[in-house]
Amino acid sequence: MSIAKKYNPKEVEEKWYSSWMERGFFRSTPNPKKEPYTIVIPPPNVTGVLHMGHMLNNTIQDVLIRRARMKGKEACWVPGTDHASIATEAKVVAMLKERGIEKKDITREEFLKYAWEWKEKYGGIILEQLKKLGASCDWDRTRFTMEDDLSAAVIEVFVDLYRKGQIYRGVRMVNWDPQGKTALSDEEVIPKETMAKMYHLKYEVVSEEAEKTYITVATSRPETIMADVAVAVNPNDERYMHLHGKSVRIPLLGKEIPVILDEYVSIDFGTGALKVTPAHDLNDYELGQKHNLPIIDILNNDGTLNEKAQLYVGQDRFAARRNIVKDLQEADLLVKIEEYPSVLQTSERTGAVIEPRLSMQWWCKMDKMAKPALESVMEDQIRLHPPKFKNMYRSWMENIRDWCISRQLWWGQQIPAYYLPDGTFVVATTAEEALQLARKESGNAELQASDLRQDEDVLDTWFSSWLWPISVFDGFKDPDNKDILYYYPTNDLVTAPEILFFWVARMIMAGYEFRNEMPFKNVYLTGIVRDAQGRKMSKSLGNSPDPLDLIEQYGADGVRAGMLFSSPAGNDLLFDEKLVEQGRNFSNKIWNAFRLIKGWEVDESLPCPNDTAIKWFESRFNEAFVQIEDHFEKFRISDALLAVYKLVWDDFCSNYLEMIKPAYQQPIDKQTLEATTAFLERVLKVLHPFMPFITEEIWHDLKERKEKEYLIVSAWPKKDTFDKDLNARMESVLKVVAAIRNIRNSKNIPQTKALDLAIKVMNQDGYENFLSIIRKLANINEVQFVQENVDGAISFVEAGDEFFIPMEGNIDVEAERERLQKELEYTKGFLESVKKKLSNERFVSGAPEAVIANERKKQADAEAKINAIEQSLASL
Repeated sequence: MSIAKKYNPKEVEEKWYSSWMERGFFRSTPNPKKEPYTIVIPPPNVTGVLHMGHMLNNTIQDVLIRRARMKGKEACWVPGTDHASIATEAKVVAMLKERGIEKKDITREEFLKYAWEWKEKYGGIILEQLKKLGASCDWDRTRFTMEDDLSAAVIEVFVDLYRKGQIYRGVRMVNWDPQGKTALSDEEVIPKETMAKMYHLKYEVVSEEAEKTYITVATSRPETIMADVAVAVNPNDERYMHLHGKSVRIPLLGKEIPVILDEYVSIDFGTGALKVTPAHDLNDYELGQKHNLPIIDILNNDGTLNEKAQLYVGQDRFAARRNIVKDLQEADLLVKIEEYPSVLQTSERTGAVIEPRLSMQWWCKMDKMAKPALESVMEDQIRLHPPKFKNMYRSWMENIRDWCISRQLWWGQQIPAYYLPDGTFVVATTAEEALQLARKESGNAELQASDLRQDEDVLDTWFSSWLWPISVFDGFKDPDNKDILYYYPTNDLVTAPEILFFWVARMIMAGYEFRNEMPFKNVYLTGIVRDAQGRKMSKSLGNSPDPLDLIEQYGADGVRAGMLFSSPAGNDLLFDEKLVEQGRNFSNKIWNAFRLIKGWEVDESLPCPNDTAIKWFESRFNEAFVQIEDHFEKFRISDALLAVYKLVWDDFCSNYLEMIKPAYQQPIDKQTLEATTAFLERVLKVLHPFMPFITEEIWHDLKERKEKEYLIVSAWPKKDTFDKDLNARMESVLKVVAAIRNIRNSKNIPQTKALDLAIKVMNQDGYENFLSIIRKLANINEVQFVQENVDGAISFVEAGDEFFIPMEGNIDVEAERERLQKELEYTKGFLESVKKKLSNERFVSGAPEAVIANERKKQADAEAKINAIEQSLASL
């Protein structure tokens, strides 16, 4: 069979992925004879396309699921997408605008028809892209958070929690997107560093005195002063003692508001006087509640000023800011403007600047549900990897607030609250049930369905995704179905730390609330993929490569390995394309090793000369495998790959194959070839989860396989004993070989020139089985054991034994003596300069200890080097 000189991923990847799919290797059904291993994918937004974060996250999931499959478990990786209310609605609105249609001009039903049309056309793109990466999901199980069964689960949970008193409707502060005209979760708010302006304004103190006096208040949002209801100062601030019990006037408006006292106000920040605007700032809202202050909301839901502002009515908030600053200057009420670094909160979906705003919304109480979710993580029933995130998790859960679960959108699960004509409402799973409930609670048996109006809002997308590990198995439709009983709780979750609270914690809460058990056992938290400068990758910065372009150029295996080479759990990955190039080079190394083995002719009459090498690699593989398994068990996936990389590149390719390969165009013995083929099979197995395509290709090219004898479902190796002394001895032998090669390089001796070797050793029996390996790898002609040093030789020490390479005939002795003499003179001169510096009392007494220590180290290194050079000269 002809084997291509170069590995070509394009010819391999589609072939094997299609083959795996056709043979159903990704499919999973409950099997009582096998242990289940389950992962649910963090559902990417239905609007999404593959980015570098997805690449890292899904590569790790695929590594885990492939290993579990090979370990004989019933491996089930459930894929799917999230309906992403805000992002999808924005996409559909944009699509409609291109068609000349405004959302306000169509009905909800018409809009949803267009939204489903968009979803069917674009919603599966990212899942198809994941297939290019090699993701071995059970695609027959693909779910979508707005499909009928999953939506029914969301409604069922809402009704259940409402009837338990866990969900209520009320006015509270939210993140408001004026462009999307909806409330947002904290996770949907993106902080952006910027330079902001602080405006110092004069508030007139209300007094009977003829001469006006003022207090200066600093604010970054002068357009909200019309919503001020007080000015707060610290009661201990001596500058404002005279204002206790006084009032001030709002600039331009002239309205009187009280001066209140509260230690919340920082004396040394700004002017020490704080304008209190409860409707437009969360901290001000809490201060207002504490002091029983009124609330004046001057903004419309689109960010324009309403009639309550009295000034600049109808103007956009930022236009109003420009105008009020101008008017304040003209009225001599603006003291100064300062620039300062600040963080601007923006909407992830629309980019609009967020407004803190009081709004009537639906809320879910979290304190009760948080308790078991906190305990399970703190007591390691659910383990976070790395555990450093436990403190962050605890902080969030111990300070949890009620969850705003309503969104002012049309795309999503519509809140199942139905309003009666008198403004009261009932909550029910269906309109029919709501009508019966409304008749009962109102006492009006004549009510008709047309008399009820369903709440216009939809539920927060997270309110569906927190049910994901349960709802994907139809755990609400039929709690006794085989899938939920077999696959739940799932095993491992791979996700990003930034949604540890927004998604992970909520899934844990839902698991205990609705299944009375944890949803998963381990949470592997990836880092953020950043560029080489440490910047988060983004389209706006133009610093993120297209993952599909990387796969096209380097192959999926190269990209997978490259992503994992330097991404330990919880640590950000500083992405450099050289990592992916290294992954591709690793593929080529494996391919070349395979070509070498397949190219050998076997001669069955030959005896086996490689017993030591074979025994060593058997032992070395077993030792490395124990390390690899330990890394996996501790979720050190990056370390596991690096251990496999060293085993394959160094131990198998660079060392073992060099030890056993026959001379050029000479045959190999049968025993060595069979052992080597078996070793390669084991190597392919431990490498397969990381690099599935090339390993499957080599697996089938290595020898004839049966119909379903695929690497993807082959048995994972088992731990076995290893000879620690043999491995240590071989490690020492390989260091000897490396030292001899270094001598060749430093003396410009060709690798093809055979050298002699003398060894001064107490017990030469330790080398009996290794001399042939040293001869072969280091190209050594004659080896002799000696009792004394060898004149005219270069020596080195390894593991207490001294090794000598005679130089006679191998180098130009006079040229070498001249080179060493020059190096000796230079080093002596350097040593004298260091000694002179150290003998200077002024320098020694005045320099830092670290500097002195460094100079003394230079002295010791120079003295050691001089000694070595003098010995080399003497040997010549």
